[in-house]
Amino acid sequence: MTGAGMTPAARRVSRLTRWSFGFGSIAYGVKDGGFTTFLLLYYNQVMGLPPGRLGLVIAAALLVEAFVDPFVGFLSDITRTPWGRRHPWMYASALPVALGWLLLWNPPAGWSQDALLAYVFGSALLVRIALSAFEIPSAAMGPELSSDYDERTLLFSYRYLFAWAGGLGMLFLAYAVFLVPDATHADGLQNPLGYQRYALTGAVIMALSILLSSMGLHPEIKSLPKPAPTPPGEHWREFRAAILNRGFLVLIAAGTFGYTAQGVAFTMSNYIYAFVWQFDTATRSMVPGALLIGAIFAFILAPRLSRGGDKPRIAAILTIMSVLLTVAPFVLDLLGWFPPKGSPFQVPLLFTIYIADITCGVAATILGSAMLADVVEDSEIRTGRRSEGVFFAGGFFVQKVAGALGIGVAGQILELAAFPAKAEVGQVSAMTIDRLMIYYIIAALALRFATAFWYTRFPFGRAEHEARLARLGAKPAE
Repeated sequence: MTGAGMTPAARRVSRLTRWSFGFGSIAYGVKDGGFTTFLLLYYNQVMGLPPGRLGLVIAAALLVEAFVDPFVGFLSDITRTPWGRRHPWMYASALPVALGWLLLWNPPAGWSQDALLAYVFGSALLVRIALSAFEIPSAAMGPELSSDYDERTLLFSYRYLFAWAGGLGMLFLAYAVFLVPDATHADGLQNPLGYQRYALTGAVIMALSILLSSMGLHPEIKSLPKPAPTPPGEHWREFRAAILNRGFLVLIAAGTFGYTAQGVAFTMSNYIYAFVWQFDTATRSMVPGALLIGAIFAFILAPRLSRGGDKPRIAAILTIMSVLLTVAPFVLDLLGWFPPKGSPFQVPLLFTIYIADITCGVAATILGSAMLADVVEDSEIRTGRRSEGVFFAGGFFVQKVAGALGIGVAGQILELAAFPAKAEVGQVSAMTIDRLMIYYIIAALALRFATAFWYTRFPFGRAEHEARLARLGAKPAE
């Protein structure tokens, strides 16, 4: 069952399709930003839960969801309806996502620590599984829309651009509008009412992005590959054959280390902004703008780099460049060579480094996702079936497991550094801050260099992919 009937044309898709494919990832960006940037901070600094246990509970929710994701992708692959394989899942996810998000940021008052930890686990699991029901089928449409090597990079560039725009847009609103000081909270990050407003706004944005993306991609249903139904009893054999693909396993390894590093960075970001660099509210509200500039540069850069060579080597180089930029300010500060707090050079230099770091890191991740799309045809050659949902569920499985590990690692960094709960800026000892930076540097270097190593082990590039398309009889670009 291989061939032109199953393999999509190597075509350029319409601008509406590209924008719609990207737009839905706004929901993922809002969710990811909330989990990695604010969730541990909120329940630790506002609700008073201990960071070690809290980090483990959040990590446990992510791990449970991670093991659900492959089944979501698998079920998406075998779904057959008049609306295709993906859209029923995508449309159905909008309301549960919004409900779960509201519950997560509105915990009951007066509950014990153990009860609150259980509440965090349950509400976090609800919102994440609901969003997986959209994100996995939606992302799985990427390799179905086109088999062109460079068009896929462009499609996933849109996806990452919108994901970062959604996450950073909400981050800006959080810093500038919702989590601001008031009469009873000198630090806006400890303002519980602000988190409730943040939750309501996020819920509306997530639901709208899911629905509008699904509607924008609806006209493509008729053009997507329509594999024959799998005979009863064959599902699990296909699933096993797909996940044992060598290219897939290499990307799983790279993603595990890379997304763990990202989870650590995002979870630690507010601690670093507030306690290491001592940003005031105005400076903190400018951070999302700097990061968005980096994401836009990555959106422009990744497709151009893809056209100039093979994705695996380029992704590895970008990953190494990113981690060197990440640790540079901390190393220089520990050596006494970085502009001190309050210096007019500190913030501009940090923001310049942030932009360059994000540009390299996001561009590498875009290329990694495009490489995962290229695995689909390699698997089709080997198994005779297309398993986009399984592969992208595997990718999200890695993100969730690694995100859990990242939050867990961040919680342990805080514990090892003996970082106090409900800390006040300027009141944490210099020794504690130094320990925080040292543990963070070690984690970032180890995780990112491991990511780069695994990218270099990816087994094929452009030439192999195009030869594979010729064997499958894919139509040339239109």
